Amino acid sequence: MLKYIPIKTLISCTATVGTFLICTHLLQSHQSSSMQNSPRSEVPYNVTSPEVPTTMEFAGEKIDLTRSDLRERMDREILTFTYSHINTQLMLKRANRILPIIEPILRSQGIPDDIKYLMIIESNGDIYARSSVGASGLWQFMPATAKQYGLIVNNEIDERYNIEKATRAACRYLKSSYSKYGDWLTVAASYNTGNNNVNKRMAAQEESKAINLSLLPETSRYLFRLLTAKLIFSDPARYGFLLKSSDLYPPIAMSDTLEVDDAVINFTKIAKGHGLNYLQLRDANPWIRSTSAKNPNRKKFKINIPDKTSLHYNPADTKAHNSAWVIK
Repeated sequence: MLKYIPIKTLISCTATVGTFLICTHLLQSHQSSSMQNSPRSEVPYNVTSPEVPTTMEFAGEKIDLTRSDLRERMDREILTFTYSHINTQLMLKRANRILPIIEPILRSQGIPDDIKYLMIIESNGDIYARSSVGASGLWQFMPATAKQYGLIVNNEIDERYNIEKATRAACRYLKSSYSKYGDWLTVAASYNTGNNNVNKRMAAQEESKAINLSLLPETSRYLFRLLTAKLIFSDPARYGFLLKSSDLYPPIAMSDTLEVDDAVINFTKIAKGHGLNYLQLRDANPWIRSTSAKNPNRKKFKINIPDKTSLHYNPADTKAHNSAWVIK
């Protein structure tokens, strides 16, 4: 049933709506006029498309990027890295802390240096990275695979976060794959999607290299993200990343390494005994996942004790691990 509305109220409402419409029209006209009169130089930045190289080398093999399908896949990832400013900058900053640890291990295990970029794209160089499906650490091991390669994984200790041990485990996995494929990009594809998936596609498509395979979209992109990481790390400034040495994260110096084999390891007490808090000890040993750990088999664990002075650093003193990463 309709209600009676006084005529004065109707007149008042009509006037209000009319005023609103007039003001809106004037505002839109002013904005339109301002946009037309605004010089193009006031645009905050120019969005450009970075150049795609004609060839690239990865782990000693040349990739021809003049081939249309390869070029466009590469173009997509270069654009993604270039305009994903936060992630790409964090990769570069973190790399200054972790690559001095990882590169010598890869070298000692006979793994090409370029494979470090596989670790970078797996985790963005974040030591504490954890995926939605449970893959963890710099090399993003799933729990079962980590245990298969000798890493301890439980609620108290998780060696997927131990940089040295996880890198050595990754080297064993990668060398095993390389013995099957003889091609490092195919090894990378298998790292992402599994050997069985790569093997099935190779057989069905009668190809021996992943670069020529029709793969799952994620794995196809993975190969070109790997190439793009190498490209941008080789010359960040070319892609708009103008970092100074002081922007990078310095390695944390260690004053000591303890070997402990207690039946119950109390990490809080160890931290306090060295003038640290538990958080600081854990940052130096990311594999520690609880304040204490049961160790019934009396296994030996090496615990890094960070140098207290390195816990407070002056960015101006930070040195770039690779001079190509920074501007002067």
